Amino acid sequence: MNNQTDNIYETNKVIACGQIKSPLQFSHKTFGEVFYTFVLGIERRSGYVDELNVMISERLIFETPLQVGDFVEITGQIRTYNENVDGKNKLNVVIFARELLTNEDVEYYENYVFLEGFLCKPPIKRTSPLGRDICDLMIAVNRMYNKSDYIPAIAWGRNAGFAEKLDVGTKIYIEGRLQSREYKKKLDDGTMQLRRAYEVSVLRLEEDYIDDFEVE
Repeated sequence: MNNQTDNIYETNKVIACGQIKSPLQFSHKTFGEVFYTFVLGIERRSGYVDELNVMISERLIFETPLQVGDFVEITGQIRTYNENVDGKNKLNVVIFARELLTNEDVEYYENYVFLEGFLCKPPIKRTSPLGRDICDLMIAVNRMYNKSDYIPAIAWGRNAGFAEKLDVGTKIYIEGRLQSREYKKKLDDGTMQLRRAYEVSVLRLEEDYIDDFEVE
């Protein structure tokens, strides 16, 4: 990679290799450039398949049309944005594709995330139904044009015990994977609705505290 690309991925990098699970759908158009979204399935060693949303420019697929069932390698960044659904804010988490590779001969899976950012909410320590310690984190990762992505993450075991002691404003470095998780949400009318959440599952966590960080 050249230096410009290295700078792009300095604080927020994703490598996602998997199988396309849905047709491309129009997302939006910005300055004449059209963007599409699709679902990428990445199988874990356990056999569970994370279904992740990918956003990609028409310029990356101009010469390589993508079809359901294709295996692709996406290099990009995690992007988040709020969407108003039924009067409530919903956090959308997507992989914003910057590079695309296709391989017709090899079927492989990879799910790697590196983030450098700041803890912007107090960590929440809890226990899983199986009795394992877990800790929920929200990380603010800066990007160009004075914008930030607010990325949910979850630490496990010893990392959870370490994470719960971190203060808001702590600069942290994370390596892990982006995962999808289904859960049931009880609605106002008493019915249950199946929903999907997205978060970075932390495999490695380091801190570098900075005194003068302020959360907006």
